[in-house]
Amino acid sequence: MHDEAASDEDTDWAEILALYEVLVRMVPGPVERLGHAVAVAMVHGPRRALDLLADLDADERLAGHHRLEAVRAHLLEMAGERAAARAAYAKAAGLTLSVPERRYLLFRAARLAE
Repeated sequence: MHDEAASDEDTDWAEILALYEVLVRMVPGPVERLGHAVAVAMVHGPRRALDLLADLDADERLAGHHRLEAVRAHLLEMAGERAAARAAYAKAAGLTLSVPERRYLLFRAARLAE
């Protein structure tokens, strides 16, 4: 679906959300649910998606993982909560073992400090 869109704005997020809803019924794993939360944010706004992340915080398979914190940071940024987003980006950066990911997340955090 992403490849078919000419731009981010042209992405059919409603269709992606529908596909994720089928996927999480079939495979209700934490990574699938994290992707579902992103699609929810793109269709219904970041607040609804942040509520979904609260459930993932209790899932030991994903709790403490940088991807959960990075998504939280992005959703907080979308919601206009710059300070909370900055803190979540920094937390995500501290959790990843990947140097390029850490740099990217720290860049996103620093950008919000401006």
